[in-house]
Amino acid sequence: MDFGIILLFIESIPLQFDFLGGERGALGSDDPIIKGLILSMFAVAGFGILLNIFNSGVRKKMVDQVKLKRIMKETRGWQKERMAAMRAKDTAKTAELNKKSSYMNKMSMEMMQMNMRPMMITFVPLILIFYFVLPQLFSYTVAISPIPLNVIPGDLFQLTCTAEQAADPEHVCTTENALFLWAWYFLSSIAFSGIIMKLTKTSMDLS
Repeated sequence: MDFGIILLFIESIPLQFDFLGGERGALGSDDPIIKGLILSMFAVAGFGILLNIFNSGVRKKMVDQVKLKRIMKETRGWQKERMAAMRAKDTAKTAELNKKSSYMNKMSMEMMQMNMRPMMITFVPLILIFYFVLPQLFSYTVAISPIPLNVIPGDLFQLTCTAEQAADPEHVCTTENALFLWAWYFLSSIAFSGIIMKLTKTSMDLS
C-alpha cells in the first residue's frame, strides 16, 4: 500500500467529527449554498483535488524525494531479505541481518519523520477549510453509494448512513447509504492522490 494513502487516512480521522457541535458526521448545512447531488459530488471532489495538489506541492518543497526513496528502497529490501531468511530457517543469515536492526529502525524513523513533517503545515489549512468553509457550502451528505461502505466494525470510521440513521427524523441522514461530506472528500482524495503524486513526482511508490 502506498504510504500516501496511510497519511490521508490519518488526516481524515478528525474530519468525521464536528468539534463545534460534537456530533459524529455532522459536518454540513441544513441550507447549503451549493445544492444538488451531482453538483455537490463534483464540487467536493474538486476540493479534494486542489488540497491534494497543495499537499504534493508542500511535500515537494519540504521532502528530499531522492533521499526518501533511497531509504525506502533500503529498508524494504532489508525487510524482504530478512523475511526470506526467516522463512528458509537460515539462522546464520537471519542473525547477520538482525545486526542491522538498529540502523534500519533509525532509517524507518527518519522516513516517518520526513513523511509526517509536511502534515504539520497541510493539516491546519485542511481543518480550517473543512470546518469553516465546506460546511457552509454543502449539505451533510453529498453522494449516494450503491452499497454500504462501513467496512470497519463500530462507528469510529463510518462512511455511509445506516438504515437506522436514515429512519431517525432527527438525524442528518435522510437516505440509507448516503455518503457523509467528509467521507466523499476522503474517497475522492484517495482516488486522485496517486495520480497527482505521480504528476508532481512526490509518489512514494518504488515500482
